[in-house]
Amino acid sequence: MKKVLWFVYLLIFIMMVMGCAGEEIYDENILDQSWEEYLENAKGTEVNLYMWGGSSSVNQYIDDFVAPRIKDLYDIGLNRIPIDDAREMINKLMAEKQVDKQNGSIDVMWINGENFQIAKEEALLFGPFVDKSPNYLQYVNHEAVDLIYDFGISTDGLEMPFGKAQFVLVYDSARLEHPPASAEALKKWVADHPNKFTYPAPPDFTGSAFLRNMLYEVTGGYEPYLKDNGEQVVHQQKSMVYQYLNDIKPYLWREGKTYPESSAKLDQLYASGEVWMTMSYNPMHAENKISSGEFPKTSKTFVLDKGTLSNTHYLAIPFNASNKKGAMVVIDYLLSPAAQIEKLKPEVWGDGMVLDTNQLSDQENDLIRKLTNSDAVLSQEKLQESRVPEMPSTYVDILERGWKENVAKE
Repeated sequence: MKKVLWFVYLLIFIMMVMGCAGEEIYDENILDQSWEEYLENAKGTEVNLYMWGGSSSVNQYIDDFVAPRIKDLYDIGLNRIPIDDAREMINKLMAEKQVDKQNGSIDVMWINGENFQIAKEEALLFGPFVDKSPNYLQYVNHEAVDLIYDFGISTDGLEMPFGKAQFVLVYDSARLEHPPASAEALKKWVADHPNKFTYPAPPDFTGSAFLRNMLYEVTGGYEPYLKDNGEQVVHQQKSMVYQYLNDIKPYLWREGKTYPESSAKLDQLYASGEVWMTMSYNPMHAENKISSGEFPKTSKTFVLDKGTLSNTHYLAIPFNASNKKGAMVVIDYLLSPAAQIEKLKPEVWGDGMVLDTNQLSDQENDLIRKLTNSDAVLSQEKLQESRVPEMPSTYVDILERGWKENVAKE
């Protein structure tokens, strides 16, 4: 009898071990399976999308456009879980990793920048998975540096580009026929038009972007800052941008003795005609402000010839996502031309596309041109050819501190 019981216990133990091992192998082999298998196994499941919930237009895009189509096309329920700060997701995943929690509640997370860097360094992400997405393979430029680097950190296929912002400058064409196209041309224009230009004081997001963009302009481009010795290059080259900003300082609004504390304040100065240029990290900014009646109808957008900073936001899958296959199907749909064009609409979201317009149909490109058919908005082709990547977020603090010490205080 004891031998029989022992055999039964042994058999149960072996089955449990094999079951656990089977789950681990199944999980590890997800990336070896076909897209058809993902679609089939994702049917009838639910996907939890964790994302910042502070924008009603973004929330409506997910709830009213994306979720119903995900359900109709793939029989997947999409649950949008709003959060206040992306760091909440990172902290949650780090805590779950410490206790080896294998069935997490986050299936898809909206992420970029420093939070991605932490997630990558702490091995909190599943993948690389982007090469499994049909829409990624068909519509995205896999060599675009502004997509494969997230604030200077190689994405390595661990996050899927979802949307884009890009730094642009805005001018009043009634006052200025041809905007300056380079750092030197801008310097001359500022000197010739005293008190008509300024920028927000870093660390304001837009002011800091202007600082970084001008660093690229006066030091020969972005490439050196993405190399392994990028921080050393920042320390070596930063004095050049501080010198440039000090050169134009006497000709700035209020002679550079003070700076607008925010981009909103700069917009107010532009709207009132005190300055003739403003700036934004949203290429649709001028059109939106014209529509609201805040900016003159003669406002137009421009970029510098060497390009302007492009900031991509991404979607990632946590290491312990309970529904990885469903997550991959949802992310693939969000990369479809239909989903990307919908969120490009100014009245929906106005978020930039990550798709290569050269890979889209003539009909799709015609629709995009109609959406951006405004003198205030640059074409997607112009923006696409002008994009340059952000530098690692750790370098931003170095530049901002240096600006306070070398420009603001002088």
